Amino acid sequence: MILLLFLLLSLSFSAQAEIYLWLDAEGNQHFSDKPQRNARVFQVHAGYTYYEVSKVYDGDTILLANGKRLRLSGINTPEVEGRYKSAQAGGEAAKRWLIKKLKNSKVRLEVDVERKDKYDRLLAHLFTEEQEHINLELVKKGLASVNIYPPNLKYTAALLAAQRTAEYGKKGIWKDKAYAPKAVEKIRTGSYNGWQRVLGSIKHFRHERKYSYLDLTAYFSLKMSKKSLSLFPALASYTGKKVEVRGWISKHKQSYSMFIRHPSAIIRLE
Repeated sequence: MILLLFLLLSLSFSAQAEIYLWLDAEGNQHFSDKPQRNARVFQVHAGYTYYEVSKVYDGDTILLANGKRLRLSGINTPEVEGRYKSAQAGGEAAKRWLIKKLKNSKVRLEVDVERKDKYDRLLAHLFTEEQEHINLELVKKGLASVNIYPPNLKYTAALLAAQRTAEYGKKGIWKDKAYAPKAVEKIRTGSYNGWQRVLGSIKHFRHERKYSYLDLTAYFSLKMSKKSLSLFPALASYTGKKVEVRGWISKHKQSYSMFIRHPSAIIRLE
């Protein structure tokens, strides 16, 4: 099979012939330079390295056959149940979709500025042999939310556009009550675990030594590293504006905060 594919690839480069790929009833791949029933054109891209996937942990984390764990960059999917974590709404749906999409397929990686995250996982945008952008597809289907983590800004515009479309169409997590926006006043009485959407108005802003803050109430603030402020409009421009903020909430004593890394996590509502 490998020798046949090599010969066919050589043919495609030398004679511009199309290569066809199809699966038999047992899921085995076959290649030919002649069209077959239910076959598709196999796209050849010189210079790309493709990897097999041996396991899907959840909707945004996989294990490559070479033993490397990989986290999909720029997105977040809900958690699935694990040893130290509870399942979140939509987590299994994202995992099932990713398993189905990557079955009998290989992927190529497109890295950004940072090649690994703090857990030593590879960070990358994932593409199939058909050049489907997996990160983007998860967002389009409402299975993932956009989570931009500077300095990794690749495909930010495309991801955010896909998220707006999915949200408007109420796909996946955008129609799930578990992810409905909640008023900031309810933070102290309800659950705030996991990814949240919070509604409120920016009262004022302040700068401290390492961080800057946008305060929605006396007990809830948006926290930003001063190093990332160049990505944001002037903080004064948020004052008095009604917003929806998206991210993870932390609690310290009687105060709550949400760390904001990118302005896309602050949606102005007026």
